[in-house]
Parts: sequence; C-alpha cells; structure tokens
Amino acid sequence: MSNFEYASAPESKAIANISDSYGLFIGGKFVDPRKGKSFETINPATEEVLSKIGYADKLDIDLAVKSARSAFTKVWSKTPAKERGKYLYRIARILQVRAREFAVVETLDNGKPIRESRDTDIPLAAAHFFYHAGWADKLEYAGFGNKPKPVGVVGQIIPWNFPLLMLAWKIAPALAAGNTVVLKPAETTPLTALLFAQVCQQAGLPDGVVNIVTGDGITGAALVNHPDINKIAFTGSTEVGKAIARSISATNKSATLELGGKAANLIFEDAAIDEAVEGIVNGIFFNQGHVCCAGSRLLVQENVADEILEKLKARMSLIRIGDPMDKNTDLGAINSKEQLKRIHEISKSGDAEGANRWSPECKLPSKGYWYPPTIFTGVSQSHRIAREEIFGPVLSVLTFRTPAEGIEKANNTMYGLSAGIWSDKGAKVLWAAKQLKAGVIWSNTFNKFDPASPFGGYKESGWGREGGRHGLSGYLKSDVKASK
Repeated sequence: MSNFEYASAPESKAIANISDSYGLFIGGKFVDPRKGKSFETINPATEEVLSKIGYADKLDIDLAVKSARSAFTKVWSKTPAKERGKYLYRIARILQVRAREFAVVETLDNGKPIRESRDTDIPLAAAHFFYHAGWADKLEYAGFGNKPKPVGVVGQIIPWNFPLLMLAWKIAPALAAGNTVVLKPAETTPLTALLFAQVCQQAGLPDGVVNIVTGDGITGAALVNHPDINKIAFTGSTEVGKAIARSISATNKSATLELGGKAANLIFEDAAIDEAVEGIVNGIFFNQGHVCCAGSRLLVQENVADEILEKLKARMSLIRIGDPMDKNTDLGAINSKEQLKRIHEISKSGDAEGANRWSPECKLPSKGYWYPPTIFTGVSQSHRIAREEIFGPVLSVLTFRTPAEGIEKANNTMYGLSAGIWSDKGAKVLWAAKQLKAGVIWSNTFNKFDPASPFGGYKESGWGREGGRHGLSGYLKSDVKASK
C-alpha cells in the first residue's frame, strides 16, 4: 500500500469558454474602458495568459455608478419584492446549470484545485442566491423595523481567494434588499465575475442593476470615493479595510468590512485525535491557506502534542500537490507571484526567529507559483509567524497546559474572525466558545459555511456580518424615505 498512487484525472479545459478579451459590464452591456486600457489575467499554475481585461478608471466608475443609480431610481426600487426574488432564483438556477463551466474557469484563473471549485465554491455561490431569493419578499419580518428600505447604490470590492463565492456573498443580499450594485473583482481573478455578468444577461436582470468594473487598487479607491455611493462592502486585508474606513469617515456612506484573521484551532486533550488531525489539515491547507478564517495557529494541549504532531506529519505526507485541474489534487497553486513572495518572506522570519520548519517531501512543478504544506513548531507568541496573517499553507504550532492558558493564547491577537474547538465534552466546548473573542467558532470541525449562518469578526477582523438574517442589515435602513 505504500506504493499506492492515484492515476491522473484531469478535468477538461474545453468547457471553459474564455474570451480573448473582456470589457467592463456597465448598464447591462460589455463596454470598452474609456481610455482603452487593459491588463492580463494569468493561470497561476502555468503562468499562461488567459485573457486581456479592461482597466476601469474614474470615468468608467462614474459611468457605472450613474448606471446603477438610474436602475435603482427607475426600475429596481419599484420592482415588487417577489419579482426581485424570482430574478435571484433564476440566477441561482443558471449557476447550477453552468456549474462545471464556472468551476473550470475559477480553477484556471485562481489556482485552487478543481475539486474545491466544483464541490465548494460554485455550489455555495448558488446556495447564497437561493437563500436570499427567499428573503426578498420577507424583509419586514427580518427584525429591521417596518417596511425597511434599501440603502441605494452599493460599491462592492471582493478578493481573489474565493472570487465567485465572495461575489455571491455581496451581490445576493444587496439585490434581495432592493439595492443596485457596482462590483470590482480582484485584478488577479476577474474571470468568473465577468462570466457572472453573462448570467445576469441570461437571467434578464434589468440593465444597470449589476455593474462589474475590473482593475486594481486604484480602481477600487475610485469606487470607494465616488460621491454617489451609499454603501461600501469590502472583503480583503485589514490594511486596506482601515484605509476604506478613513476614506468614508467624513461621509454618509455605511460599510461592511470583512478583513484578516489569525484563527486559533484549539485541540484539548480529550479531543478525538484522528478527527482533529483532519480538521487541522482542512483548517489550514484548504484553498492553499488562502482563507481569511484559516486555522493558521494550532494550539495543542501539551500532553497530546507529540501524538498530534506525529499524526499530522503523516497526514501531510499524503497531501497531493500539483495540477489544479487534476481531480485528485489537494493543494493547488499560490494565486500570484506577489502572494508567493509574501509567504516566503514571512516564513523566513520563522526560521530567523528560531522556530522549527517541517514540510513533507514533495516535488513542486517547475512553472507557476507553488509552496509546500509547511508547519512550524517551537513557536512563541512573539514570533511574526504567530502574529501576522500569512495567507498561505503555513501553520504555526503552539502548546498550552491548562484550558485557561489555551484561551488566553488564542485571544492574544489583534484579529477576531474565527476559531476552532476540539473536545468530546460539550460543556467544555460551550465554555471555550464563550471565552473566545471570535465572530465565528466551529466545534469539532472547521471551515464549514452556510448561507443562513452569519459570518464576520471582531477587533481588526472587520465590521458587520455577511450571510443569514444578520447579513441583510447592512443593506437595509428603516427610514421611511428611500435613498436619493
């Protein structure tokens, strides 16, 4: 059995209908950027160019916002709630019908394994539209006052780690609440957002209700600072989130900010060890560790630490690294050259500060951006690898003696997005969950998501919640007057 190998099982690229170039999606149509600028999006596993993407500047942002405002004033705010729900339901069904196509495009553009795109990202994105379709005509029962109103035009900026899923997190509740949207995807992963624009056309969504503008941080800043935006919804780094908060502080704009994390995964001595090891692997190596709520700090009770590490190393040796399009691949490519550079930089600080690095023997592809699954032991709370978000497949391991010490170490971070608790004692799980300063806490599992469950953090992990009834609140106001 030691020589057992999986045969290659590549997904076909032929189903991915990627155009040579894309414009901006404004007013229900694809249009060229005013200044004709573009940039390339590449496959991080091969470094091949996938398409040329239109680059939006202030003029394009202004056009998109005007389109969204016109659609809000003349059409969408006057569309009966049950009809809005029908549009969302139609979008969800189209996403299901085109699921394989979306999964392939997501993997090519992002670098994540096709198994994750196929089994997690795309089904969850469709589920968010199904869920919010049900809310569209029930908003007055959501607990936000009688006849809550939409905020108006929403500017949304999403990251590159879950491109289509983050789009669904943003667009679905915004439309259900009656708002119109201008969305900017990440510059390294714009393709599924542009494919989603085609879905909006296919669903017959009124022109201007959803607008998609592509570009970099300058494009995003122009969207944030546009005077006719009523709300900003952002998922990304804490640094950029702070900059957005400063930018809108003197305005009437509201914001939902889902930012960074450095989640603690606590393993108590009475945990089911084999189950916990699987949870550790899923917590940090899922999506190459490109997860804001990743369990990147492993806190293990001392008397089971040796057993946990031995079994964890054995399990990591079975992780299959390589072609993201292979259905057997567990760990795909790092999303970009810049992100790979950051992972190397922070990991080297772990070496310099005296932590012990370990990775399984694995052959990395010669082209593309790759990093092996890595753990650091002998880590203290002062180490940079224990404090900063690495956003890669790197795990810092710390130990604790008593449950109280474990909680103290888990909370010793500027972040407060998520945490995991592993114990066979329900009372201990509930006690620990009450003590932890984190917005999302998993019990004997990790990285489980549901559209009906709110997601968000405390401290420097952001403001507000996304998903569930709570996530609708950021897109509604109880004023009797609608937005301008």
